[in-house]
Amino acid sequence: MSVTSLTPAHFWPVALLLASNLFMTLAWYGHLKFKGTALPLVIVASWGIAFIEYCLAVPANRIGHEVYSAAQLKTMQEVITLMVFAGFSVFYLGEKITTNHLIGFSLICTGAWFVFQGK
Repeated sequence: MSVTSLTPAHFWPVALLLASNLFMTLAWYGHLKFKGTALPLVIVASWGIAFIEYCLAVPANRIGHEVYSAAQLKTMQEVITLMVFAGFSVFYLGEKITTNHLIGFSLICTGAWFVFQGK
């Protein structure tokens, strides 16, 4: 597939999955900076944030299934999740990405490459 053959159905799933993963990462890990907040409140707040994620992820998959298989959409989501999480952990949580993390993420990305090969 050439760049000129890309359609909105190719682009929008990536953009929507990127946005949805920003919200889901915040829902799942954002509370780690607020350990003094009561867990029930954190759960309710996370559900609210996750609702926004669903409002983005569901259309991403519906639109994307026009041109991608379900396996490709899931793989794309996982790779996007890793990229978003890596940035989030460094810039929001102040954690370091280690060589082991990079090797592990690279192996996952290599597996993703295979999912997108062939028909």
